[in-house]
Amino acid sequence: MNEPSTASQKELIIEAGRTESQYWKDLWRYRELFYFLAWRDILVRYKQTAIGIVWALIRPFLTMVVFTVVFGQLAKLPSHGVPYPILVFAGMLPWQFFSNALSECSNSLIGNANLISKVYFPRLIVPTSAVIVSFVDFLISGIILLGLMAWYNFVPDWRILTLPIFILIACAASMGVGLWLAALNVQYRDFRFVVPFIIQFGLYISPVGFSSSIVPEQWRLLYSLNPMVGVIDGFRWAILGGQSTIYLSGFLLSLTLVFLLLWSGIWYFRKMEKTFADVI
Repeated sequence: MNEPSTASQKELIIEAGRTESQYWKDLWRYRELFYFLAWRDILVRYKQTAIGIVWALIRPFLTMVVFTVVFGQLAKLPSHGVPYPILVFAGMLPWQFFSNALSECSNSLIGNANLISKVYFPRLIVPTSAVIVSFVDFLISGIILLGLMAWYNFVPDWRILTLPIFILIACAASMGVGLWLAALNVQYRDFRFVVPFIIQFGLYISPVGFSSSIVPEQWRLLYSLNPMVGVIDGFRWAILGGQSTIYLSGFLLSLTLVFLLLWSGIWYFRKMEKTFADVI
């Protein structure tokens, strides 16, 4: 009597993310999928549009004009010795990146439901690729800032070399909040209505159209509980130079909150990831 072979007795189980180390290796193995999703979303965004990427320039430019008139001309708020449009746009750049990333991330898993429900791949790739698409818009919008600097003959000082550091912090803030919203949107579809409100409300409480230095000293630390305050202040410090300063205590608080959001966002996303294919 032949005994069953050892191979036939073995049971092969394929489970997403059995170990953390294997999961992060899978992220590298599926890097081509990451490139494909990011490139696809970039093409879809501007497909069949009359003026293409100019849309990425019109919205921040018009917002900058409105904020300049309201806060610079009517309210006469200080601008640290630099032209007010440049002050506004230095804050508009990171905010636009952050708000676009939230919109894209929150809907990224729902938009790729067919892919998620059929094949295995690290789901973290999907919202990350959405952030990259928003970063492309960020780079395009930077053209306006360069144009403003040329128009006003504004030359940044050595601080501009530190800008990549603050860009990384903006990416971390976008990823942290974006992962929370992406996971929550799968579980609770009501979040598709909540996200636009969060973005609109966040614009009002963030120092986009004005400098955070106008906030009374006793409220500065509390105001820095908004993590985008530190990000925007960092951008302005790097771009404007001169009299622009960073409220160090508030910046460190915002920075701590950014990385706390990133860590908790990855943790919650990984916790809920195994249920995405069933719920979505």
